[in-house]
Amino acid sequence: MRSTMKLVLLAALVFGLALPCYAEKIVIEGSTTVLPIAQKTAEVFMQKNPGANISVRGGGSSVGIASLIDKTCDIADASRAIKDTEMEKAVAVGVDPKAHIVALDGIAVIVNPANSVSALTRQQIKDIFTGKISNWDEVGGSGGKIVAVSRDTSSGTFEAFGELVLKGAKVRPDAIMQASNQAVASTVSRTPGAIGYVGLGYMSSGVKALEVDGVMPSKETVLSTKYPVTRPLFMYTNGQPQGMVKEFLDFVKGAEGQKLVEGLGFVGLK
Repeated sequence: MRSTMKLVLLAALVFGLALPCYAEKIVIEGSTTVLPIAQKTAEVFMQKNPGANISVRGGGSSVGIASLIDKTCDIADASRAIKDTEMEKAVAVGVDPKAHIVALDGIAVIVNPANSVSALTRQQIKDIFTGKISNWDEVGGSGGKIVAVSRDTSSGTFEAFGELVLKGAKVRPDAIMQASNQAVASTVSRTPGAIGYVGLGYMSSGVKALEVDGVMPSKETVLSTKYPVTRPLFMYTNGQPQGMVKEFLDFVKGAEGQKLVEGLGFVGLK
């Protein structure tokens, strides 16, 4: 009987050791620009660390930062810096947002590949998105109504574009507002008269990037800051990261993570 019990206990011990350790869950939420970076790095990180369980969601930079303030996510993806009003809300509830730059990006101004226009100035782009210019023949094109496609107001890309190009002016009321970079790119790719803007990681053969003030968006022009619509991409944490969150962020900012960033079409930090 005792021998049987020993065998049962031994089997239970072996079985227990064979079970995977409890996975530490990390919730990431926010920017759709940063989303592919978060998804790819999380996928590879979990392959290397079976004890990690990372959930990644989009929603926009404002959504991610709001979730960080509400303590419903561990990492907030943002394609813009946190606003003063958001920082005040965070401090009021005991949250201490810390910024971690994970990549650089150029906001590419895109048109349908059939469009003959290949370059615009920032002033022309501003005039298009604010409604002062409404036909392609006003900027050297072959004519036709301009269809402005913009990100929605919860987007960090919308905020950055508004600051760097629109200089605080409001987007024209007839603009088609989209909830993600991919939605903007898809709309422009199937609309001959459309113009939009997306992060570099969303460029494809379905759209054409324009020169802005004589400079094409690329890794080289973003790193040199020659491209005028350049910005950092962030992951925010509540205070200095600890444990698995720190390990993940170190991975993202390290050599392997930055190689993944580059592979997605964004600009690495190194």
